[in-house]
Amino acid sequence: MQDSWQRFKFNKDDSLNGAVAKRDLTKSPDYSVYIIGAGVGDPELLTLKAHRLIASADIILVDWLVSKDIYQYFPSNAEILFVGKRCGKHSMKQDEICELLLAKAKTGRRVVRLKGGDPSIFGRLAEETEILNQNNIPVAVIPGITAASGCAAYAGIPLTHRDCAQSVKFVTASLKSDDLSCDWQILAQEKDTLVFYMGLSRIVQIAERLQHHGMRTDMPMAIIDQGTLAEQKVVCATLATAEQVFSAHEFQGPALIVVGEVVNKRHQVAASLLFSQSVSA
Repeated sequence: MQDSWQRFKFNKDDSLNGAVAKRDLTKSPDYSVYIIGAGVGDPELLTLKAHRLIASADIILVDWLVSKDIYQYFPSNAEILFVGKRCGKHSMKQDEICELLLAKAKTGRRVVRLKGGDPSIFGRLAEETEILNQNNIPVAVIPGITAASGCAAYAGIPLTHRDCAQSVKFVTASLKSDDLSCDWQILAQEKDTLVFYMGLSRIVQIAERLQHHGMRTDMPMAIIDQGTLAEQKVVCATLATAEQVFSAHEFQGPALIVVGEVVNKRHQVAASLLFSQSVSA
C-alpha cells in the first residue's frame, strides 16, 4: 500500500505536464494589468495569489464592494484610485473606468484592478479586458470567491443538494434599465437554486414575478445581508410571505437572495469557528 501511494505522490517540483516548474513567487510576471477578485466580505477569503499581487502593485483601482480590511495590504507608496459603484451611485461610469484603466496601464507601472467577489461574475470584466486587448496591453485575471459561494457557505445554505437541486443559476437584478426584464417564464420553472445578485431593492418584485409566472407560492427564499461578515443577517421566508417578512427587517446591503428548496436544507453554522482569531494545531 505504501508503494502504491508513493507512485501517485505529487512532487512539488513537477508541473502538471511533468516538466520542472520552479517559480520565484517574490517576483510577479511583468504583466501590465491584473484584474483581481477580492472575494466577498470576510478579508480572510482573499486568495494567496491576490494578496501577493496586491502587495506588489504600483496602482490600484478599487471597487466599493472590496472589504476595507483588505486596504491594509495596499503598498504604502501605491496610487489608490476609488472607482466604486453602488445602487446607481457611481463615482465613475464604466466607460470612464475603462479609459482610466487603459491610461494607467500605459504608464508602464504594475496596475491592479481590484473587484469584489469574482471579476467574471457580474463584474463587467469583459468590458475592461476588451479595451486592454484592443490596445495590446497584457492582462491577467485572478479569480475570487463569488458572493453566492461565500454568502451561502457562511449562512449554512448548500447551493446544490442531491435531493432537490442539481444545479444553480446566478441572476443579476441590476440591469441597464430600471425594468427587471429577466426571462421570468424560464426562471419560474426552475426546480433548482436561483441566486439573485444586487436585488435588495427588488425583493418583493422578484417574489411577485416568480409567482406570477408559475413558481409555487411556498417556495423558500432567503436574504443574506452583509454576507461573510460578523454583522451577517439571514432572513428566510417564502415567495408568498416575502413582502410581510422582509419588510419587518432592516438590511444594510450588500445582500444576496437565494430561492429554492436548498433554503430548507440550511444547517447550523458555528460562527465562533468562522470568526475566531486563532486555530489550534
